[in-house]
Amino acid sequence: MIKELLLISCIGAAAIRAKAQAVKDSTDRIATVINFAEHDFPAAQLPGRLQVREPLGVATFPWVQGQVIHHARNRKGGLFETRATVTPKGDYLLMFPDGGHYGGSPVKTNDMLAYRSKDKGKTWEGPSIAFDIDYNQHGFIPLIPAHSTRLYAFGTQPVWGMYNRENGQQENAPIGYRYSDDDGYHWSEVRIIRPKNDSGFRGMSVMRMTETDRGTWLLGTHEGDWSYKPLITRQYILRSEDQGKTWELLPGKRHAGWFAKGFGRMDEGRPINLGNDKVLLFIRTPEGHLWSSTSKDDGKTWSDPKPTPLIHPDAPPMLYKLSDNKTLIAFHHNRHHDVDYTGLSGGKIELMKDRSELWFSLSKDDGATWSEPRLFLVNALAEAYESAFRNYQCSYIDVFADNGELHVFIPHRWERVLYLHFKESDLDRFPTKQQLFNGK
Repeated sequence: MIKELLLISCIGAAAIRAKAQAVKDSTDRIATVINFAEHDFPAAQLPGRLQVREPLGVATFPWVQGQVIHHARNRKGGLFETRATVTPKGDYLLMFPDGGHYGGSPVKTNDMLAYRSKDKGKTWEGPSIAFDIDYNQHGFIPLIPAHSTRLYAFGTQPVWGMYNRENGQQENAPIGYRYSDDDGYHWSEVRIIRPKNDSGFRGMSVMRMTETDRGTWLLGTHEGDWSYKPLITRQYILRSEDQGKTWELLPGKRHAGWFAKGFGRMDEGRPINLGNDKVLLFIRTPEGHLWSSTSKDDGKTWSDPKPTPLIHPDAPPMLYKLSDNKTLIAFHHNRHHDVDYTGLSGGKIELMKDRSELWFSLSKDDGATWSEPRLFLVNALAEAYESAFRNYQCSYIDVFADNGELHVFIPHRWERVLYLHFKESDLDRFPTKQQLFNGK
C-alpha cells in the first residue's frame, strides 16, 4: 500500500551497506595497465592531466568531483540502470534496480532503490525502497511536465500474468508509469500504456523521454526477440497528446518498427525536444555509430534513421541538454572493435571493452553537426568478474544539468553507483585525442 512506501529502517539500510562493503573490498582494485584511445598506459603514467581517482575507480580529470553512492547488495545479482532527476521541490532523486535484471529471472529478484540529496549532491539519504511491489523493475524514466509539480516514473513493467518469458520474449513486457504528488516520497499504482493501434504492446523502455513545447509526451521503446540467432530488435516511439491518457505506437503497430538493415537491430531510442515542433531521436545499433531520426511535426512522423558521425559500439545513446536548454551533449564511447557482430552477448570481450571509456561531443545546431570528441573518463579497475559484461561497464549513464553544473550517474561495472559532477564552464578543459597526447 502507498502508506507503506516508507524509508527502509536504519537497521535495514545499515545491513545493505554492510553487505555492499564486503563486495567493495573484493572488487575495487586498480588495474596496472589502462587501455584507451587505442593505447595501453601504465596506471601511474597517464597522459596529460588524466589521473587515476582510486576512490572512484576511474581515471578522469582534477576538476571532476564525485563519490560512490551505493554498492550492489550482492555481487552476483548486481544493480542496473541508474536514473536521477531534480524533483519539483529541488531535491536530487536517484533510483535504480538492485538485485539483478528483470529479464534474467522468473521470480522476484530486485527492488527499485532510491537515494535523495537535499544539498545538491553533497550528501545522500538512503537507500529506500521506491515501489513496494511484487515484481521486478527495469529502470526509472523521470518526467516532470511543464508547469506541473507532479513527478512521473515511466518504465518497463514485467507484471506477473502480463509478462511472458517464453520463446525469446523475456525482455518484452508492458510499459507503464506511476506518479507522485509529494516530490517522490510516495507513488500511485502503476498505469499500463495500451496504445490505441496496438493495445497489447510489449517491449522495454529505459532511455529518457521528452515533452515537446505543445505538451506532447514521447517515449522510446523497443521489442526484442531472442528466439532469433542473432536476436532481432525493432525501435518505436510511444506518443501521447493528452498527458498520458491515450497513446499511439509509431511508426506503426508491431512488428513494423525501425531497424538497421544488415543487422536486424535498432533499440533504446532517446527522443529530445528541440523546440518549434522539432524532435531529435538518438538510437542504438550495432553498426558502429549512434543513429538518429528527426521529426518536424511534434513527433507525428519521422525521417528514416541514419548514422551520425559519433563512433559508438552496440550500446545505448546518452543524450542531454546543457543548462542553456539549447546545446546538446552526447556522451559516447568513441570506439568500436566488434567488427564480427553476431548478436548481443555480455561475453564478447571486445564489445564490452568498448564500453570502458566515455567521451562527449557537443552540438549547437540541433544535432546537424558535432564537435570533436573530448575524453571524460576511463575505467581504472582491474578485472574482478568472470564476465566482461561486468568488468568494463561505464555505459548507460544518466545526466542532468543544474545551475551550470553537470551531474552524472553511472552504474559502474553493474555493481556500484558512481556519481560525478563538474561545471559546464570546464567542458573546454577536457582534452580531444590530439590534445591528450600533446600533454594537455
